[in-house]
Amino acid sequence: MIPDKPFRSSASRLAFVYGTVVLLLVVVLQGTVFLLTRSALQREIHAIVAAELDDLEEDYREGGIVSLVNVLRSHTDSWGRTGAVYLLTDDALRPLAGNLTAWPEDVRPVQSHEVRFRIVTGEDGATTHPVWARVQQLPGDYWLLVGTDTSESRRALRRFGFASIWGVAMITTLIGLLGWWYSRQTAQRVRDFSAACDSIVHSDLSRRLAVGTRSDEFDQLSRTVNDMLSRIEQQATMLRTTFGSIAHDLRTPLYRLRVRLEEGLLRDDTPRATRDLVTPALEELDRVQRTLGTLLEIARAEAGSLATRPERVDMVALVREMGELYAPGMQDKGLILGVDAVGEAPVAGQRQLLAQLVANLLENALKYVPGGGRVGLSVRTDKDRVVLSVADDGPGIPEPDRERAQQPFVRLEAGANASGSGLGLSLVRAIARLHRGEIELRDSHPGLRVTCSFPALRQ
Repeated sequence: MIPDKPFRSSASRLAFVYGTVVLLLVVVLQGTVFLLTRSALQREIHAIVAAELDDLEEDYREGGIVSLVNVLRSHTDSWGRTGAVYLLTDDALRPLAGNLTAWPEDVRPVQSHEVRFRIVTGEDGATTHPVWARVQQLPGDYWLLVGTDTSESRRALRRFGFASIWGVAMITTLIGLLGWWYSRQTAQRVRDFSAACDSIVHSDLSRRLAVGTRSDEFDQLSRTVNDMLSRIEQQATMLRTTFGSIAHDLRTPLYRLRVRLEEGLLRDDTPRATRDLVTPALEELDRVQRTLGTLLEIARAEAGSLATRPERVDMVALVREMGELYAPGMQDKGLILGVDAVGEAPVAGQRQLLAQLVANLLENALKYVPGGGRVGLSVRTDKDRVVLSVADDGPGIPEPDRERAQQPFVRLEAGANASGSGLGLSLVRAIARLHRGEIELRDSHPGLRVTCSFPALRQ
C-alpha cells in the first residue's frame, strides 16, 4: 500500500531532495551573480574617482592652485549632471572651490583615505545621497576631496536583488509544483501497480499488469512481471490439474476398497479374526479419505480457485452459529465454551470456507484441551479489520514451533497421540489468505490464542 502522507513515499522524498538541490544551486548562482555585479559596480566607481583625482592632481602640478581652483569652479554643476562631488580646502578645511559648501563632518582628512558620507539635498532636507570619495593631500597643505553619488548603483543593486528574490521564489514555486506533480504521478502508477498485483495474488492469477506506450521503467517492469505471472499461472495450472487428476483417480479405488471391506463385514461367514482386521482398516481408510479431502481444499484455497464472487458474511452471526453447534460436544468433553460476539462484523468472502476455518480451530481445541478447560471464541472490530480469536487454556504451542505448526503434515510432540493428519492449521491459514486475512498464534497465558484478522467490509 502506498502511503498518502507527504514524504512517506520514495517519490516524494526524491522530488524533495532534487528540488532542494536545484534550489540551492539557483540561490548560490544568483548570490554569486549579485556579488560579482556589486563588485563590478564598486570597481567602476573607484576607477572613475581615481581617474578624476589623477586629472585634478595633474592640473595642480601644471598650473598650481589657481589652475586647480578654476578647473573645480568649472565643475560646479557636475553634481546635477553626473553626481560628481568636488571640494578643495586649505589646511584649516576652509572651502576654496568645489560643489560642496563645507567639509563633511564625519570625514577625517587622511592621505589617500577612502570615505563614505551622505549629502542632504532639497529644500526640506528630506533627500539624502550616499557618496563614496577619496581624500588627497596636495603640496601646500591643501586637501582635495573627490567622490561620486552612489544612489543609482545602489538602486540598481536593490532592483537586481529584488529581481533575484522574485526569481528564486518563482523557481521555488515551479520546482515545488513539478515535484508535487512528479510524486503524484509516480505514486499513482505505483499504487495502480500495487493494487493490480494485490488483485492478482488474492483473486485472479490470469490478470496482467497494464503496459503503457511510454516504454519507461514502469512499462519494462510490467512486462517482466507479466512474463513471470504467465510462467506462474502455467505452473499453477499444471499442478492443479495434476493434483486434481491424482485426487480423482485415488477417490475411486479408495471408495471401491471401502465398499468391498464393508461387504465383507456384512457377510455372515466372515471369521471374527477377519472382522477384527477389517474394522481398523476401515478407520484408517476414513482417515485417508479425510486427509485427501482436506488436501484438496487446501490446494483450492491456496490457488484461489474457490474465490468466486464474494458475498457479505457477518462474522458475529457465523461465530454464534458455530458456537451453538459445538457447545454440546464441548460439554460432553467437560469443556466450557464462551462466545463473545456482539453487533456486526461484516467481511467479504465465502461463508462455507469461513465456517470451515472456525470449525477447524474449534476442532483443535476439542483435541488438545483437557477436560475442565475453557475455550473462548470472540469477534471484534479493530479500525478497518475484523479480528476472530479462539483462545484456550490447553498445553499451547511453544513460540519456536508456531510457524512450523502451520505447515502441512506437521505434528508437534504435544499432539503426537491425538487423531488427525496435521492439516488443520494449514487449512486455516490457506482460507485466511484466500480472504486477504492474516493468522497469528500467540500465548494465552496459559494455552494458545489463534487470531485471524480480515479486512472489514465497508457498509
